[in-house]
Amino acid sequence: MVKRRQFIGGLAALSGSYLLSACGGGSADGSSGTAVSAASKATAHASAASASGTSMPPATSITDSTGAVWTLSGGVLYQNGAVAGNNYNVTLALWYNGSIYHENTGGKFYQWNGSTWVSSIDPRLGSISADGTTLPSAPYIIDKSGAKWTLVNGVIYKNGTVVGTNFNVSLVLWYGGKVYHCNSSGHFYANAEVAAQWLACTDPRIAIAPTAGSFYGVNGHYDYTYTPAQLVTILKAMGCTSYRVGCTSDPTQINAVTKLAQTFQSAGIQLLVLVNQGLYDSSGKLFSGESTAYSAGYSAGSAVARALMSYGVTIYECGNELTRDGAIILDSTNAGTKALDFNNANWPVLRGVMRGMIDGVKSVQSSAKCGINFCVNDVGAADALWEGTQPDGSSGYSTVRWDITTWHNYEVYGNIFNIGTDGAGPGFDLPTYCKARYGVPFIITEWNTGPEQTETYRANYITTQLGSFYQARKTHNIQSVMYYVLDSGNDTFGIMMNGSPINPSYSAFTSFTAGNLDN
Repeated sequence: MVKRRQFIGGLAALSGSYLLSACGGGSADGSSGTAVSAASKATAHASAASASGTSMPPATSITDSTGAVWTLSGGVLYQNGAVAGNNYNVTLALWYNGSIYHENTGGKFYQWNGSTWVSSIDPRLGSISADGTTLPSAPYIIDKSGAKWTLVNGVIYKNGTVVGTNFNVSLVLWYGGKVYHCNSSGHFYANAEVAAQWLACTDPRIAIAPTAGSFYGVNGHYDYTYTPAQLVTILKAMGCTSYRVGCTSDPTQINAVTKLAQTFQSAGIQLLVLVNQGLYDSSGKLFSGESTAYSAGYSAGSAVARALMSYGVTIYECGNELTRDGAIILDSTNAGTKALDFNNANWPVLRGVMRGMIDGVKSVQSSAKCGINFCVNDVGAADALWEGTQPDGSSGYSTVRWDITTWHNYEVYGNIFNIGTDGAGPGFDLPTYCKARYGVPFIITEWNTGPEQTETYRANYITTQLGSFYQARKTHNIQSVMYYVLDSGNDTFGIMMNGSPINPSYSAFTSFTAGNLDN
């Protein structure tokens, strides 16, 4: 598992503002090598601002509310004769409702904030489309990046360009921050992060409620000094009906978790067991290939399931944060929304060990439910594994199919119902996307704020997050949310320490579970 402090520090930059420059090429001074006449660098000030809606072309200049004169020459915008920030390949400049905008050759709009250009939508089109907007009946959809989606003769266009391979489209849907479409045969498709790619799914608007009774959960460790009976007492006092614990094929770990399973079975508490198999052999070297990784995963999965299947364990999470391993993620500060964020050469090892664990578990317990774990916003990884593709886009490889989608959602990753792309771009509803794409229940197997936060902050975060999760449980197919962690040996993540509650965090948790039934 990635160290929390290390990972959070690595992602600190993700929470910053996202300022974009106009795309295109040009020289360092933004002139694109085009000579600019003295007339185009006019510095005269007018007494009144141009009318809202004035654009260049056809106008030759725009005067803003400060009296500054804007001109456009050679695809470059000038403010009082000086290049305005980083801009080039500009096709249109617009003065609208007190702001200067420009559009580049790629059809993207940017707004001037006084010192730089910030990505925006065309202000003349209105704001971002309301959630649930469809084509037809709306004339267009404006997404969170400001792109305009249209439907013409059964074909979807984005900013005037056909989006991937699509035809016979009867409905385009803007829902949960994503674009979906349905064709004349009634099949739904989701637009992936790679804008030209459409992936099969179901209608994301369909509300799904998982079986009640295991919604509130918490993480623990196999080597706690608490006895299984003490853990049962603690969990019941917290209102928890599920508990996650990791286990390798090591006999010591299996023996400890088996004792937990025996006690939890009679107490009616669901034990979710993490099969904690990694990507490396006993000497610490990355597995040599998919076959070797598969064998290791199969061995671990079958050993753990064989020991626990008789004691009521039915859910196994196959692997922990493997997409975040240094051999797999190219840059740990990336959110993982694109398959290209991951190492193409080592991808077969990841795929092999995941397939192996699932097959190993099911070889001895065919009715077991197996989950695959993702972090941050790893939909690029999830889609590639599900579809049997490599990060480079090549296809035809073995697919990884899981029974439960499991995810980690720490505060620094962002709001899981509006999680950003690479920590900066426009967010979308991740559980809704997963519900539509994979059609299986969703479990948040780890969630918390950062270790540096005060207990007062943590308590407020617990109340807020549980409220958000609870509200979505009946529509987003969220089966369980599992707090990390019961006892961390200190006050960084734990909600208890040596059997004593850490307040106000503990009280915030128990107050919520007591007041909001898992039904």
